[in-house]
Amino acid sequence: MSILLKNTTFIDWQNLAFKPCDILLEEGVHGTIKFYAPNEKQDLKDVQVLDCSGKYVTKSFAIGHHHAYSALAKGMPAPKKSPADFLEILQYIWWNLDKCLNREMVEYSALTTAMACAKAGSTFVIDHHASSGFIRGSLELMAKAFEKVGVGHLLCYEITDRDGQEKAEEGLEETASFLSHQKGLIGLHASFTVGEATLSKAVRIMQQYQTGIHIHVAEDIFDQTHCHDTYHKTVIERLHQAGVLSAPETILVHGLYLNEKERNLIANSPVWMVQNPESNLNNKVGFFNSKNLGDKIMIGTDGMHSDILQSSKVAFLAGQAYDQINYEDTYNRLRNVHRYLHENNFSGDGDNNLIVLDYDTATDFNTSNFFGHFIFGLRSNHIYHVISDGRLIVKNRILQTVDEESLLVESRKLSKILWSKMQS
Repeated sequence: MSILLKNTTFIDWQNLAFKPCDILLEEGVHGTIKFYAPNEKQDLKDVQVLDCSGKYVTKSFAIGHHHAYSALAKGMPAPKKSPADFLEILQYIWWNLDKCLNREMVEYSALTTAMACAKAGSTFVIDHHASSGFIRGSLELMAKAFEKVGVGHLLCYEITDRDGQEKAEEGLEETASFLSHQKGLIGLHASFTVGEATLSKAVRIMQQYQTGIHIHVAEDIFDQTHCHDTYHKTVIERLHQAGVLSAPETILVHGLYLNEKERNLIANSPVWMVQNPESNLNNKVGFFNSKNLGDKIMIGTDGMHSDILQSSKVAFLAGQAYDQINYEDTYNRLRNVHRYLHENNFSGDGDNNLIVLDYDTATDFNTSNFFGHFIFGLRSNHIYHVISDGRLIVKNRILQTVDEESLLVESRKLSKILWSKMQS
């Protein structure tokens, strides 16, 4: 069924032009979008009409890097040992958590993440998954969960040698199996947990399926130290020599500890970088600096939450002291996910992905001052309706595709089981 958004003001996400209009949306991944002048007559046969008087409509959001597998972590007990550094944070919290995830936990992590993304205005998520206790079939299970809610996805499994060669091979096999019938990426944890054989096999899969690698790089200085001591080169030099930087679909995540040569290698390659400011702050690893990296920079939430608007604001604020970033740069980094998806022919982020904003601001709101409202005014609680591939998935701030309350009841039960396993 088509949807007609009546009596609204459309904000073009690319040029920020404000246009009073009615908007007709066709359902489907390749669904069309048509604009009508106010009061222009339309054919309303088989059309769901939503009165959007006093509201604004613009393109929905997308998340450049997420970890849905962390969805059941909020509020969990402290780890058995208080981490002393970044590596121990991984060892005692996140690597422990991913080992304890079972099939049902993975499914509900994906469902609850997709629900949170939708309500915060994101209709597409690039996710980096880990669940060493349940690898085979994990990506397909997650894909179905995201699709059930109505959120587009670009998934990968976090291949790593940290749990032994058998688990690494299982991750490689899961990746190849998923890519044989779905668009996705090849996930690698980070250089310091991926050996030469595994890296080489991952690049061969990348080339076979003509896609990219999704990997954490230089999130902490340990990644660089390990690479130098083990391979006698920097992380980016290692990835470049392996062929990772040759693919325009490749995503490098974090990039806090990069020297000038590495920055130039990235800037002169077709790959994309994703900054994750809140995660960096939480892990006390440092601050992102975009110097000499080029303009292919996106923003992610890194599993901290599913509100990309919030992450964008933190990127701006933290960047005032540590980066060269202004209002427009922040907005462009938020929107660069659409550019990444479009340039690499990934479907699911078409023009019929929209949000309706109930933004009753106390000051004038127009093209000339949009950025000021974006940084200091707009919040995810202003998102009223969400349309994904022409389908209404959030109406009046309520999910339409799933029973949110019952799913959350079950996820709370699973979280307690997970926490208990992590303490044992």
